[in-house]
Amino acid sequence: MIVFPAVDILGGRCVQLIQGRRDTATDFGTPTECACRWIGEGARHLHIINLDGAFGESRRNAAVLREIIEESGIPVQLGGGIRSFDDAAGWLEIGVERVILGTSAVREPELITRLADRFGSRRIMAGVDTRQGKIAVEGWEKTAGDYIEWGRKFETMGAGSLLYTNVDVEGLQRGISLDPVTRLIDSVSIPVVVAGGVSSASDITALKAIGAYGIVLGSALYSGKISLRNALEAADEDR
Repeated sequence: MIVFPAVDILGGRCVQLIQGRRDTATDFGTPTECACRWIGEGARHLHIINLDGAFGESRRNAAVLREIIEESGIPVQLGGGIRSFDDAAGWLEIGVERVILGTSAVREPELITRLADRFGSRRIMAGVDTRQGKIAVEGWEKTAGDYIEWGRKFETMGAGSLLYTNVDVEGLQRGISLDPVTRLIDSVSIPVVVAGGVSSASDITALKAIGAYGIVLGSALYSGKISLRNALEAADEDR
């Protein structure tokens, strides 16, 4: 199972939020410093989110995003404010391994198909962000229907993978809620990467046991509640 350390960028800084609330941001330095730290500790993949993009400022942080993508030397999945074909294509063309479509996938599912036809399904990931069983959009401020139905639709439209984020437990460092993600994994045939609440080696082994393709580590990693080394060992990423 793959471990994706998170590098979430807000106002040019690497931050962690609690349940997506901008006023809870904790600053951990420059995004490049954080990316280099995780690579130095063994990360083979990065999960980068342009939080300003998620909050409606898609052009902000473009320079630092390009710097990390071009210099990291490892696969990067990128999300946050990718609202159009041109936005996604631009990132894919400069070397992003896969783009994550969130609100745009709900508003315009056909965008998934267009991008998959052009770049291949494996490079298109659809975000299944859930709040109380409903898919959450527009910076997690609104909901738009049952998350299982949306996950199946995204697969039908051509997404090569799904990013499942449980907003109800995201950032709280209290562990995962296993049942909702189990339902999603059992409902689709494409890989599912899990974010939200992953805080311990036992969380990671439980997700590995139910067939999760990968995990995103955010708040628990930055706070030191779990080390990247321990996460990689629990995920057994080499196998």
